[in-house]
Amino acid sequence: MPDDNVIEHGNEKQQLLNFIKKHRLVEEFVHKQDMPHHDLVESLVRKQNLAKLQSMLNEAEPQVVAQILEELSAEDQMFIWDQINNERKELIIRDVPIAVLHALGKREFSSEKSSIKVFELHGGRLRESLISSRNELVDIKPIWVDMVNPSFEERIWVGALFGIELPDPDKLGDLESSARFYLDDNGDINLLSDFLLDKEDVSQSVPVAFLLHDETLFSLRKVDLPVFRLQRLRALSQPNYVLDARDVLIDLYAADAEYSADALEGVYHGLRVVSKQVLNSSNLGEQADEMLTAIAHEEDLNGLIRRNVLDTRRAVSFLMRSKILNKQQFEDAQQIFRDIDSLDGHTSFIFDKINFLMDATVGFINNSQNKNVKRLTVVSVVFMPLNVLAGIGGMSEYSMMTQGIAWPISYALFTLALVGVGWLTYILLGYFERKEKLAKAI
Repeated sequence: MPDDNVIEHGNEKQQLLNFIKKHRLVEEFVHKQDMPHHDLVESLVRKQNLAKLQSMLNEAEPQVVAQILEELSAEDQMFIWDQINNERKELIIRDVPIAVLHALGKREFSSEKSSIKVFELHGGRLRESLISSRNELVDIKPIWVDMVNPSFEERIWVGALFGIELPDPDKLGDLESSARFYLDDNGDINLLSDFLLDKEDVSQSVPVAFLLHDETLFSLRKVDLPVFRLQRLRALSQPNYVLDARDVLIDLYAADAEYSADALEGVYHGLRVVSKQVLNSSNLGEQADEMLTAIAHEEDLNGLIRRNVLDTRRAVSFLMRSKILNKQQFEDAQQIFRDIDSLDGHTSFIFDKINFLMDATVGFINNSQNKNVKRLTVVSVVFMPLNVLAGIGGMSEYSMMTQGIAWPISYALFTLALVGVGWLTYILLGYFERKEKLAKAI
């Protein structure tokens, strides 16, 4: 007796196949009709059918969709594949036969606009191979495949062609630290490293996944990085700059150390500008927010650089321990270690300089605020006896005391007395302040 799940899957599969055929027939019928507002009607019908088809595909079992793809033509396979959500594709791809994968991978794409760059060695130079279709990857032996934010289909296809599983760039940050550098069951080297991206508006660490498989280096990341552009330019222009995939990997880490050093120079310059502002500013209060923001920005960048060089040290150390490097590559790795050691010293010095500038800025701000508070205190002390006298002058007893004197004269004399008392108080405050400064000087 047939299994209920098999019957249910068979019915679901047949319903989907029938709807796909119906969708094609309706599109052809509407397209041939001569009616008012033909384009609008055709667009609405297409949107309604696509919405229902997408809903059915995303609700169907992954095995059912895989079986449907196997029975369709190559054109229909690509059409149906585009209607499936990316989250569902990862489940469906497990049950799709290799023949369907090959059919889905026959799309044409421009090498200039593609997120995949493939490099071969020709005459001792690294040369980018122009790829017009994914099938052309089978006919070449690249030493480096560089992928920037590849789509799900691109990752699956490249992985299927080379017999590897490529990670998702969106999920690189979710890996534990223990899974960042390891040798898998196939003997492939897997690394996940942070590379610095220093911009004027914002700086960040970009995770990059490396996979060294059969003398081919695969690299994946979300955004393009200056280090990778620099490496490509050097290898393209200089003969014998790289000789194999390991050279490419080591030189990428070396270029990352250089880029970190350049970023540190930028931190030096930024702190120098802030230092001049702090020491030479006559009105620090108005610029305090900008200075503190600039110091915080340089501190954040310095922290990113320190983390970046630490991660590079771990990756290079793993490569040296894995014993896959030849003598020259091992020496290059040791040189990277020496460069990183010098960068560590510089980052520590910069942290100390940042703390000094932060303390100095806050100290100057406090002094400026203390001066303002002192001025307010002097004003308060000067007017304190005047307030008492003014209160007495407003009482009825004062009028009784000056009953025989005309009120303009009496209040004029009272005002002069207030001015005199205020002036005497101010003179006394100045005398005590000078006496205090003299005592400190002695």
